[in-house]
Amino acid sequence: MSSDRVLYGYWRSSAAYRVRIALNLKGLAYDNRPVHLVRDGGEQHQQAYRALNPQELVPCLVDGVQVLTQSMAIMEYLDETHPAPPLLPADAAGRARVRSLAQLLACDVHPLGNLRVLQYLGSEMHVEESMRGSWSRHWIGEGFRALEAMLADSPATGRYCHGDQPGLADACLVPQHYNAVRWKLPMEAFPTIRRIVEACQALAAFQRAAPEAQPDAPAVD
Repeated sequence: MSSDRVLYGYWRSSAAYRVRIALNLKGLAYDNRPVHLVRDGGEQHQQAYRALNPQELVPCLVDGVQVLTQSMAIMEYLDETHPAPPLLPADAAGRARVRSLAQLLACDVHPLGNLRVLQYLGSEMHVEESMRGSWSRHWIGEGFRALEAMLADSPATGRYCHGDQPGLADACLVPQHYNAVRWKLPMEAFPTIRRIVEACQALAAFQRAAPEAQPDAPAVD
């Protein structure tokens, strides 16, 4: 689709995945501009992209004249500029809870399994691939154990992470669950997480945002 809104991302980037979910939940059109994080040493390191995002990371959202980076900031920007449907609750306590859940995933868990971290562990620290998998499973598991307790023990949890409308926390949870499955983390200990993810994945907004649905996803035979 053609739009003044352009999302630079990568099909399997968790951070880009959560922004795609947010855009879809809002019903906002955007052009998907793939940035291959591996090919030719990583297209994110090329000068043209570095001019957009000096961090050389995805996602980057260009909205008219605005150039926005960092997935959490992008999602809150979308919520402020397009309030309906909301990604955050109306009350201060609810917003704080949702941000806490979202940041647990996006700030504490996700960075430890990020591609550049795993690449550094392999190329500079000479950590074998099997051990890098163990690393990812460990940190996702630590985060999920805390998140499961926070969700299961709270009356604010509904069909989704907060109430019965998907929002910011769900947009962060589903991509991290995708990583958990990818790294073969056993999910039996996380029934609330699994239930919420299943509810999210039944929605078209999440289905269209899935990695395999992206134009730069590898073809499957």
